[in-house]
Amino acid sequence: MTDSRAGRPQQPSSGAADGLVLSGARLADGRLVDVRLGGGRILAVGTAGSLVPEGRHARGSVVDLTGHLLLPAPVEPHAHGETAFTAELAGPVPYSVADVQRRTTEAALLQLGHGATAVRTQVRIGDVQGLAALEGALQARQSLRGLVELTVVALPRLLTGVAGADGLAVLRDAVKMGAGVVGGCPDLDPDPSGHTEAVLRVASEQGLPVDLHTDAADPALLARLASAAAGLAPGAVIGPGAGLARLPQPVAARTAERLAVAGVGVVCLPQGDCGVVAPTGTRSARAFGPRTAPVRLLRAAGVRVAAGGGALRDVANPVGRGDPLEAAYLLASQAQVSPEQAYDVVGGEARAVLGLAEVRIEAGFPAELLAVRGERVAAALSLAYSRIVVHRGRVVARTSAVREYCDFAGAAERELPRQSPRGGAAGGE
Repeated sequence: MTDSRAGRPQQPSSGAADGLVLSGARLADGRLVDVRLGGGRILAVGTAGSLVPEGRHARGSVVDLTGHLLLPAPVEPHAHGETAFTAELAGPVPYSVADVQRRTTEAALLQLGHGATAVRTQVRIGDVQGLAALEGALQARQSLRGLVELTVVALPRLLTGVAGADGLAVLRDAVKMGAGVVGGCPDLDPDPSGHTEAVLRVASEQGLPVDLHTDAADPALLARLASAAAGLAPGAVIGPGAGLARLPQPVAARTAERLAVAGVGVVCLPQGDCGVVAPTGTRSARAFGPRTAPVRLLRAAGVRVAAGGGALRDVANPVGRGDPLEAAYLLASQAQVSPEQAYDVVGGEARAVLGLAEVRIEAGFPAELLAVRGERVAAALSLAYSRIVVHRGRVVARTSAVREYCDFAGAAERELPRQSPRGGAAGGE
């Protein structure tokens, strides 16, 4: 196999030729390759062993990925870093700048360790906390530069009526502070259509994308959104969208077609509702219905779909893990999509939904990569504990897992990993 150089987007500068080499990795199509990185991009892809310079191992410029599957890095399209790790707090959740910065930073680093090199986090604004939580999230974004790309969504509750005037002013202030996405919660506003129109208006004024936090159970509202969002250049996203799965199939299909034509993406949460979109008194009623947007139906209609983690160990989900591979695993295990398609929903397709640059393991593409132990995507979704994460062309996180078994009769014949007399590891995953 020759180096994949020709006809690729944005070639890195030649000065990056002394970058990192990932050697002996297996790609999803089964090929064994070396991958050279530099300047934050993939410089070259060649057959295994072809790109490893002699004598360079000692200087740490080569990472041996023998036994690893190399994939484009996943992303986390729907996080709630402001409330992460608060499930067991005895009292009210604190929303000071320092508290939110700490929780958001810890959540993003956990998600990075799982492989997500880009995270979009929702931050509620207005009401009692004002803009303090947003300030904390923006400080976390600054502190994480170079490790993970954190995008902050400003999420107001009310934007219509008398109270909505204040909410609209706070939303505009949030954008001035640096929020990268204009969010909204139409389900929590007495006038969902007016709320959606206000969000789209602010986004259009500022040239920013839209992210509506909605159950998406109202096809009329979604039709109006599709009509209004069709001309929004930065794009619009809705989620978690589980209400789409409760609509009659013909209605859901027509709604999906409208969203696809308008270019509106859907971010689903396979682990369940994150607890923000439901008006008071409705969550328990919905708990017995579908908990995930109809991914297969949406993709068949041409809607771009991403899958996220949502709640991370807060009251909405005390056991949330923030792992993109878990989201993919849940989609595949529910038979909504194949394992390969499920990974794309947290990887390449999710990047497209968020407006991020495409990543392919070919020369010229961004070096946003995840290496996991294994040979196939299905195995990675089932049991991939050991992971190496690459962001902007450098290794930013490593997770190593070792499984051992005590000595017992027949262990040698079965070639099981065993505890050595000195407690050393004999096998990894």
